[in-house]
Amino acid sequence: MFAFSRKGKKLGRVKVQLSDSAQGTRSPIRHPKRVTNSNGDNATTAINDSDDNNLCSSTAPELENSTSGNSEGWKKISTTGDKPTPRFNHAAAVIGKKMIVVGGESGNGLLEDVQVLNFENFSWTTTSSRLYLSPSSLQLKIPACKGHCLVPWGKKVLLIGGRTASPSDRVSVWAFDVETECWSLMEAKGEIPIARSGHTAVRAGTLLILFGGEDIKRRKLNDLHMFDLKTLTWLPLHCQGTGPSARCNHVAALYDDKLLLVFGGTSKSKSLNDLYSLDFETMMWSRIKIRGFHPSPRAGCCGVLCGTKWYIAGGGSRKKRHAEILVFDILKREWSIVHTSSQQSIATNKGFSLVLLQEKETDYLVAFGGLKKEPSDQVEVLVMEKNESSMSRRMTLPSEKRASSMGPTVGSVGSFGRQNLASVIEHHGSGRKSLSETLFVDSNPGNVSLRKLQVDDDAAMKSARSFEDERKPSAEETSSMVEPENAEKDRNGDNVSFQETDRKSGFFTGSSSIYQSYEIEKAALIRKNGILEGQLAAALAGREAAEKNLSLVIKSRQEVEKRLNDTLKDMELMKEKLVLVEMAQEEANSLSNIVHSDHVRLEHDVAFLKAVLDDTQKELHSTRGVLSGERARAFQLQVEVFHLKQRLQSMENRTSTPRKPYHG
Repeated sequence: MFAFSRKGKKLGRVKVQLSDSAQGTRSPIRHPKRVTNSNGDNATTAINDSDDNNLCSSTAPELENSTSGNSEGWKKISTTGDKPTPRFNHAAAVIGKKMIVVGGESGNGLLEDVQVLNFENFSWTTTSSRLYLSPSSLQLKIPACKGHCLVPWGKKVLLIGGRTASPSDRVSVWAFDVETECWSLMEAKGEIPIARSGHTAVRAGTLLILFGGEDIKRRKLNDLHMFDLKTLTWLPLHCQGTGPSARCNHVAALYDDKLLLVFGGTSKSKSLNDLYSLDFETMMWSRIKIRGFHPSPRAGCCGVLCGTKWYIAGGGSRKKRHAEILVFDILKREWSIVHTSSQQSIATNKGFSLVLLQEKETDYLVAFGGLKKEPSDQVEVLVMEKNESSMSRRMTLPSEKRASSMGPTVGSVGSFGRQNLASVIEHHGSGRKSLSETLFVDSNPGNVSLRKLQVDDDAAMKSARSFEDERKPSAEETSSMVEPENAEKDRNGDNVSFQETDRKSGFFTGSSSIYQSYEIEKAALIRKNGILEGQLAAALAGREAAEKNLSLVIKSRQEVEKRLNDTLKDMELMKEKLVLVEMAQEEANSLSNIVHSDHVRLEHDVAFLKAVLDDTQKELHSTRGVLSGERARAFQLQVEVFHLKQRLQSMENRTSTPRKPYHG
């Protein structure tokens, strides 16, 4: 599931204790390095003392002029721009040279804004939560939330979960693009976890790992989930071993993309200080037991991972807030205190945020906000000198050796044959033609091989004659009397010792003494040979069983490799189908865009034609009115012409009738 290497497989189970110095146990407190200036005053090797400790290439002057407070420890930063609303229980993350702060809680309720602090000029800018269209074309707004997680991912930050004003049933994942300043909702699928707050989320490549928290009914959780940022799919993770108890407001870190660390938090009734690790190669939970200094129980603390160092600040229980800054060395498996903050520092606030800013030779812990008596909007910086070992390539502890059983135990048999059998054959040959197969142990422990050892009759007889010659007494010497009932074996059971009698005990002839000793040695060698043959038979049976087991393992491995090859082929086919589907989807999208553009153009043409038609109809109506008026005038003119004709005719009639002359 995870593309993790096999290095450091047992990293989470190694017990490491604090080393003792010559004067006694070393104190867990690591004091900051000091240098002496020209005036003789002590000053911390911090931002104001060296150009190499810049936050960024152009940050040193601004930081030097912006810090206030003591010469060591947390330094308050003077910022410009639109200062954010004082808040706590928010979330922060670093993208490039900017710190992104999202949401939280003020004295007046939950917040939904996005604040950006630029480390180049230490200026705040506000990016309002703008309206946008989701993939389902619905206008949405990012919810006001607290107790959420903010995880950087390239040029984006991911907002995971949190408690909102309007509760939801499932965890939602939002993405904020720092460059475009735009939010988008990731419409997830799969087994989506229930809504929660006070959880932790870490990223391994394109995978998000979510652990713990509390649901809307304030029930503590200890489930583990994975979110694939490529397929937008949630999956539950099932692990072996005893994992952390249900908790919230804890801290978590992912080391080398393969070891998940979980520390502290609060359970249903108390604060916790236990430390657990999850090895993603074996999917095994294990509790890390630390000898020496161990932090007190705390919840609501903040943690950042820098190389092999895990810095944890703040937090506390119901009665007390802790001011020390802890560091856990992942490779050495030890806790220590690097700094103790003053009670006025942000690190003693409740619900503050902590991010890590890394530069050439200096690391900076940047804290913001939190609640003491009132919500805060202050920014503080703590300078941490980089350790050369932490800046080198990450190294993991060697894996623990695992005991493996390969049939019956044959080490004792091999040692027996190696140490004693050769000396017996060499010095006390019994006349047997040969001995059966015996074990021979290589110089490399764990590699047991079998060797056939042959002894011929001549060598055995020569050994017997030399033994007789050595045992013959001289004329002046007394012979030895061997008591068979007092003959005993050595601790390995393979060397027979003979007791010599005193001269006062009696005398035997040389031949009888040699014969009896020879018979006793022969019987002992025969018994020992039988024991060796029995042990050899057991070893051979164990070897056959081991070979059978090995053949079964080889067969199972071949089957697994075959299945793996089939799975890879299926994956290749699925990839090809996915490529075809993506191409088809792109073509469909292009066709949809073309159809949409044609539809828009046709709508414009139809609207234009409708407008032209309306104008034409208006002109036609006016033309009809004019035409009707002209017809009325023409009719009137016809009437007038008719009247004029009548008048003209009457006038013609008058002119045609002659008038009588008038006579006066």
